[in-house]
Amino acid sequence: MPSSSLLSLFSLLCLLSLSSAHTVVTLSTSPSAPAPRLSNPWQRLNHLATASATRAHHLKHPQANTSAVKVPIFSHGYGGYSISLSFGTPPQTLSFLLDTGSSLVWFPCTDSFSCSSCNFIGVDPANITTFLPRLSSSTKIVGCTDPKCRWISPNVQCDGCRKNSTGCNESCPLFRANYGSGSTTALLISETLILPEKSVENFIVGCSIFASTEPSGIAGFGRAPDSLPAQMGLKRFSYCLPAAPASTEGARINYTPFSKNPTTPKHPAYKEYYYVTLQKITVGGVDVRVPFKFLVADAEGRGGTIVDSGTTLTFMENPVYELVAGELEKQVGKNYSRAAEVENLSGLGPCFKVSDEKSFTVPELAFHFKGGAKMALPVENYFSPLVDSAMCMTITTDRGGGGGGVGQGPAIIFGNYQQQNIYMEYDLENERLGFRKQVCNNK
Repeated sequence: MPSSSLLSLFSLLCLLSLSSAHTVVTLSTSPSAPAPRLSNPWQRLNHLATASATRAHHLKHPQANTSAVKVPIFSHGYGGYSISLSFGTPPQTLSFLLDTGSSLVWFPCTDSFSCSSCNFIGVDPANITTFLPRLSSSTKIVGCTDPKCRWISPNVQCDGCRKNSTGCNESCPLFRANYGSGSTTALLISETLILPEKSVENFIVGCSIFASTEPSGIAGFGRAPDSLPAQMGLKRFSYCLPAAPASTEGARINYTPFSKNPTTPKHPAYKEYYYVTLQKITVGGVDVRVPFKFLVADAEGRGGTIVDSGTTLTFMENPVYELVAGELEKQVGKNYSRAAEVENLSGLGPCFKVSDEKSFTVPELAFHFKGGAKMALPVENYFSPLVDSAMCMTITTDRGGGGGGVGQGPAIIFGNYQQQNIYMEYDLENERLGFRKQVCNNK
């Protein structure tokens, strides 16, 4: 992916539409999670590929939210899109990363908020915008015995409450939420969410006092009860992520049903993901014959496909990646030679030399879902120029994940870079995902 494409990914605007039974709310979105201070384009590209793989590892091996005092420091961040939300009375407006791979909503909070490893471009770790509970008359601390406390910490123990027979003033304990890029330590509070046409009282949100590599809040759009859609009572939500001007606009929305989430006790976070049933992947019309065990999750959560707005580049387990990359190399390699040096520097591949070419012909990459829905990606969503002389596939993998077995967690994580210029609709009422090609912009 060229540096110009990276800039477009994080610097353009898009629209997020939220709907409930009686209300439609349109929220303006803006850049989120800026790139770290890296000295050259190759470092930035390698960072993006590594960060996507790191995010995938977290989604495949999620850690439960726990009470915590010490917070580990992670070295990588990941890119995405953000929305602005207002909380409190009077309202205070902050920026939140839009994340369909988690459910908790949290923001940097209090004058004492601290962010470790947050030296990003355009971010001053000592001057991060925070929510100030002391300025809001609607802030309430969630009690330990409140059922909503167990949304975040299912096994919480209210020691002080058991000793007090006349009542309990013990608050829900501090918890740590883990992400692929870092973590946050927060206290659960109840606040009023203020939207242009709707207010939601007693909205449960995390008041973060410490974060690692997370300088802005996160708005979780996952499937758990603490997510923004669940607390707002939404029946559906949708978004359209912009990129450089591209692709045609289609009228018909293709739908595929959400598939059943794994319910393994070891990884309860799997219940929050948006799983879909991928039946096959084709390259230039050729079925790459992905084994069934990768396409459908088993009872323990091994395999399957999820859609995640918080992951940048789509992740495929290595056996799946090798099938897709191998077929692309077979077809593209007939006319272009490999650019091995670019692959080594960027962490992406396969890459092809195009320095003497006026055009670059790429076979169609398409994902075929249950119900007949086909997502043929715009070519710029999976092949991009890294320099004037090379084109690279913008899908990543864990290159150390050899062997033919299925690893823990989803085998394919469909990231936001591949969702650009595609209208994405999460129909929660009818349990289905809709999509169509569409030029996304800020209008």
